[in-house]
Amino acid sequence: MQDQPFTLGALRAAYAAGLKPEAVVAEVFGRIAASGDPGIFLHQRAEAEVAAEARALGAFDPDRPLWGMPFAVKDNIDVAGAPTTAACPAFAYRARRDAFVVARLRAAGALVIGKTNLDQFATGLVGVRTPHPVPLNAIDPAIVPGGSSSGSAVAVARGIVSFALGTDTAGSGRVPAALNNIVGLKPSLGALSAGGVVPACRTLDTVSVFALTVDDAYAAFRAAAGYDEGDAFSRRIAVPPLAAPPPVVRIGIPDRASIRFHGDAAQEASFRASVAALADAGAQVVELDFTPFFAVAEMLYEGAWVAERHTVIGELMARDPEAVHPVTRSIVGKAEALSAADAFRGIYRLEELKRAAEPAMAQVDMLCVPSIPTFVTRAEVEADPVGPNSMLGTYTNFVNLMNLCGIAVPTAPRGDGRPGGVTLLAAAGRDALVASVARTFEAAGGRTLGATGWPVSEPAPLPARAQPGEIEIAVFGAHMSGMALNRDLTALGARFLRAARTRPDYRLYALPGGPPARPGLVRVAGGEGGAVAVEVWAMPEAAVGRFLAAIPPPLGLGTLRLGDGTTPKGFLCEAAGVAGAEDVTALGDWRAVVAREEGQGAGP
Repeated sequence: MQDQPFTLGALRAAYAAGLKPEAVVAEVFGRIAASGDPGIFLHQRAEAEVAAEARALGAFDPDRPLWGMPFAVKDNIDVAGAPTTAACPAFAYRARRDAFVVARLRAAGALVIGKTNLDQFATGLVGVRTPHPVPLNAIDPAIVPGGSSSGSAVAVARGIVSFALGTDTAGSGRVPAALNNIVGLKPSLGALSAGGVVPACRTLDTVSVFALTVDDAYAAFRAAAGYDEGDAFSRRIAVPPLAAPPPVVRIGIPDRASIRFHGDAAQEASFRASVAALADAGAQVVELDFTPFFAVAEMLYEGAWVAERHTVIGELMARDPEAVHPVTRSIVGKAEALSAADAFRGIYRLEELKRAAEPAMAQVDMLCVPSIPTFVTRAEVEADPVGPNSMLGTYTNFVNLMNLCGIAVPTAPRGDGRPGGVTLLAAAGRDALVASVARTFEAAGGRTLGATGWPVSEPAPLPARAQPGEIEIAVFGAHMSGMALNRDLTALGARFLRAARTRPDYRLYALPGGPPARPGLVRVAGGEGGAVAVEVWAMPEAAVGRFLAAIPPPLGLGTLRLGDGTTPKGFLCEAAGVAGAEDVTALGDWRAVVAREEGQGAGP
């Protein structure tokens, strides 16, 4: 059992072969003891109690997505019967019921092991602001473990649990992942309920997920996601299964004038190599001025959002100031000098900066940034408790203020052996897209899983068919990925499934009018046409009507016959509509038509 990886796939295979979940529970507690790190867990459930829950699962049930999977919970998230302390003994209470997300994970078959350490009241990115022993970074104990979700990240990186819950306001679900060579998934705000979670900044908080692989993090996220009527900040956000990335994805990176590495040449080289890997995989990389994003990041510990943290612990600070960690007290105490007017000024300034960033975001499908600009040692934090912490938030602090989703993913090790890592970010609701692109790095460069030494396997192929509640739509023109109207699809929640070609029963035309040229597809007798390139997207059934309403004549909805044997819906052109049109069937792909037009218009 000592060599048994706790990834979801490895455990499922072992369970299917006869491994008992109570044996896994025994191994979990053995690994905790063997870690020699008293800072990881603040509370462990009794091993006998967890083993009894494991036996109660009965026979292996592959339909329960997390059957028998051990997980840990950050100690600002409630687990029934266990204390919730937020790393402040004076704040402690015993939870009567599971947090909404914990209940959903247990219903999916997962087993709670215990509650993990954190920067007190989830205020910090270093992981050392705790009255308890500080968790040791799983890769290098001289480096900070990262916070605030320090214990959760270390527990995953050491292979103690399959996944762990953290929270993320300023980067607490991403920075510890980067520092410990694991995946950190930060969902769209509201996708995971905050019911039963001690808030830091309630308007910005989200529960997050740590795991050894992208697929594992996303699977736990899907199981935990759901609308919670009891949480005013819960949102109905679709969490579809993962699918392959679209053929063309535009990815924005900080330009050379605005990117920050604080002199860490190895980190810069690692980031450049990761960007090159994305380009090699087909991404279009666009350099952006990140000045507005960094300006947003600087607002997180000013004005309104410091005051928001004060709403949680202000009463405790007034009653028993020594109960609060001195660094946390100094940060949150700034709120006492603020007024309501200051808060509104901050809100107005945030909206101005978000508007300034809109042109950059409009150019791309997602952003790729370094997860951290450089590494920070415990000695550096002891010498300066605030500066290194702020630096770690360079690429994380703006994310929740701008309502982006994201995933921190390990990349190939740096030249000095430290873990590489990037974070992919996109607009709210595009969690599946960033996760699908993050899989690009899963098996890159000999990376191992966390600190376990276990090799990374190639990700399993993803299903390329629509799910219940979705309709397959084939597009062949400007709605394809990377083209002008693709956002009309993605804005309606559509997700890419597969690239294909029609059967040779269609002719492709460039319709009169424009520029730009518009495509028309006409079905002809068998053998008299050509095989035209299409992309098949899955669209929520509820959105199809809105999509159809935007399609102008002479196009109309029909059924396309594809070479892979499928028959998705698509837009066919009326025969009368191609009068005066140019037949471009020989080019076989609307992208080739557009490229030809652009070449003709480029001049000598």
